[in-house]
Amino acid sequence: MSLRYPFSAIAGQDELKEALLLTAVDPLIGGLLAFGDRGTGKSTAVRALAALLPEIRAASCPYHCDPDSPAAQCEACRSGAPIKVRRMPIPVVDLPLGATEDRVLGALNLERALSHGEKSFEPGLLAQANRGYLYVDEVNLLEDHIVDLLLDVAASGENVVEREGLSVRHPARIVLVGSGNPEEGELRPQLLDRFGLSLEVRTPGEPALWVEIVKRRDAFERDPAAFLASWAPEEEKIRKRIVKARRGLNAVEVPDAVLERAAALCIHLKTDGLRGQLTLMRAARALAAFEGAKRVGDEHLRRMATPSLRHRLRRNPLDETGSATRIARAVAEVLGA
Repeated sequence: MSLRYPFSAIAGQDELKEALLLTAVDPLIGGLLAFGDRGTGKSTAVRALAALLPEIRAASCPYHCDPDSPAAQCEACRSGAPIKVRRMPIPVVDLPLGATEDRVLGALNLERALSHGEKSFEPGLLAQANRGYLYVDEVNLLEDHIVDLLLDVAASGENVVEREGLSVRHPARIVLVGSGNPEEGELRPQLLDRFGLSLEVRTPGEPALWVEIVKRRDAFERDPAAFLASWAPEEEKIRKRIVKARRGLNAVEVPDAVLERAAALCIHLKTDGLRGQLTLMRAARALAAFEGAKRVGDEHLRRMATPSLRHRLRRNPLDETGSATRIARAVAEVLGA
């Protein structure tokens, strides 16, 4: 098994790291889309986060169901038979661009059908990624109907397969993370809106940061075990903060006044629908929990406004400024400087 670069050792890309940590605190945020330059550590950060997270208790079924949550279990786990429990790492599954619909959703097990005459379901990538992350690199090059399937499942938390005489329903609670280079094409607006957070990842511009990134990567490649050991204390600190934030998330208060200001901000920016405000509220609450705050305040809204709303703005041909600038102006007007 190859060793993964430690999350805490990633230099720069603070917005990306913060957004990934918040999806770990509250998966209901709805996933993450990171567009930007090649070679900026997007895939490294996703895989590093998975290695950082604590192991989960899982049933020994193909979907590694949560043994403590009957509502999120497959039919076999809800049958009443004793559930064998094991511990396993948070799954991180890569979705290749050429994946077929059968590979993603699952399909009839042809080998068993031909050799034994039995209709048996062969789980797909969504089953493998249940309770974890499904990572799609170059998501803007993925076929639209596959992206539609992924987003629908990510929103519902369940995969339903009806084909070849099979009728299968299984949990698929995934955090969908997509990355890509905007020069190679953009996602359709209706698909953009289905991702919770959106980030613009850029190549660092400070020479000192470049030097630090290269030095750390070189040290990792020369002696991975020693490098991991040196960063283990920092990894453990972040892991404990995530666990603490998860436990305290539901206790974080979101005052009505904060919800009203979030609504005013979305209305000011003319975002379509309520998904933007829901994401902003969830992201701000997860941020407050991660930082140990008891209630969500305006500062949490300020920090989460751009990643929650930048991909939900209507294009204004008379305004050539970027979405981040438009959001910053709106935040200043609605929430004050």
